[in-house]
Amino acid sequence: MEQAQMAAIYDRYKNTVYRTAVAYCRNVQDAEDITHDVFIARFTHEAAFPDDEAEKAWLLRVTVNKCKNLLKSFRRRFTVHLDEALNVCETPAEHAVLDAVSGLPAKYRIIVHLYYYEGYSVKEIAQMVKRSESAVQTQLYRARKLLKAELGEEFES
Repeated sequence: MEQAQMAAIYDRYKNTVYRTAVAYCRNVQDAEDITHDVFIARFTHEAAFPDDEAEKAWLLRVTVNKCKNLLKSFRRRFTVHLDEALNVCETPAEHAVLDAVSGLPAKYRIIVHLYYYEGYSVKEIAQMVKRSESAVQTQLYRARKLLKAELGEEFES
């Protein structure tokens, strides 16, 4: 793979991979490390992808797997967890929503991130996280219920 191709792939997907890693790990430094590792894996992966969506799905699957591995790792268990706020919120309401989503259990947080922030369908998410569509729908429902309880009625939509 040529450097120009690698740069194009990196530029196209770096934000998506990074945001997914932050949503899953809730730690900026870990997300940066995972993003780096994901792209190393991509550039050493020899198989061609039929289209951009397949490549994006592969990158997100690798991202989620690396996040899971990190969260299970010995190093992660014995480090201090700093929940850092991202400076992407423009209003207090957006900040409240981000805080509420960050406070969700990991199994709900990643589903919410992929559905609302990345725009994936329930079917696509089910394939990525290796769960049934009904399990993903149930987790979305439960996550919404938790968010509604956390944020109150004014944030219903």
